[in-house]
Amino acid sequence: MNEFRGFDEARTIMWCHEARARVQERLGHTSFLADEAVVAVHVENTSRADRIFLTAYDRDGRLVSADTLYIDEPNQRLDITPEFDHDFTRMRFPAESELEQAIAREDGWVINMEVLRDHDLLADRRATQRAVLLAHLGDMMASGQARGFLLGQAGDSDEPPAPGAT
Repeated sequence: MNEFRGFDEARTIMWCHEARARVQERLGHTSFLADEAVVAVHVENTSRADRIFLTAYDRDGRLVSADTLYIDEPNQRLDITPEFDHDFTRMRFPAESELEQAIAREDGWVINMEVLRDHDLLADRRATQRAVLLAHLGDMMASGQARGFLLGQAGDSDEPPAPGAT
């Protein structure tokens, strides 16, 4: 039996958050995030270890643009992030389009740019913090480090109360 199950769960939660943040940050280095005509980006991350080839597609599945992101550190890779992946977001795209052909090659994954643009990184960070705390809480209660807890504040504000407020 794993004595620190919550730690492993918290680590996985953090990895997932970091992957989402990395996709958003790395795509911010391209013109794709700001270009509303781009609805999908194919991430080809299998052929070279030192770079990622990005190909942007429009609503009709036609190639719009391409870019290359270089990987200087291992934590710059763009591995599959389910929250943005076309399969998990049930993204629709035209049959027999260039986008469908890119997906069929199975040499990467496709980012649903509408979902990525709607992603609120600050809200994600806060939700991740809560999830990590809850993951650790079980371990803390089992070890006697925590006996009771309250989550939230009166009014459910994320901001701490003002000094002198009751």
